[in-house]
Amino acid sequence: MIEGFTIAQVIVACLAGLLCVVLGLAGRRPNDLTLGALVLVEVLLLAQLVVALISPALGIHPVGSVPLFYVYLVSALLIPPLAVFWGLVERTRWSTVVLGVAAFAIAVMVVRMAQIWVD
Repeated sequence: MIEGFTIAQVIVACLAGLLCVVLGLAGRRPNDLTLGALVLVEVLLLAQLVVALISPALGIHPVGSVPLFYVYLVSALLIPPLAVFWGLVERTRWSTVVLGVAAFAIAVMVVRMAQIWVD
């Protein structure tokens, strides 16, 4: 994992989470802004997948458990699409809050993946 990219992912996920939770608690239903924030988080996770697949070929290997790292990564890749699906199916203010919680969960998972990669 690239440290700067990891930090950027965590910041974007936290900002997306904060945006969605605040808008959800303010009574806003899922819209292009909140759903787009989760899509951005997913795009960054897909880029992380590419980095994680290419890094070992370049000689950069994780220090921790490789299977555990990929379990976190695959799980993290599933969360945003499922949260967006929820937001599209159930169009309530609480769906917007769920989008925010999903984004915060991704931030935590990215930090854990970084720990597995370097510790």
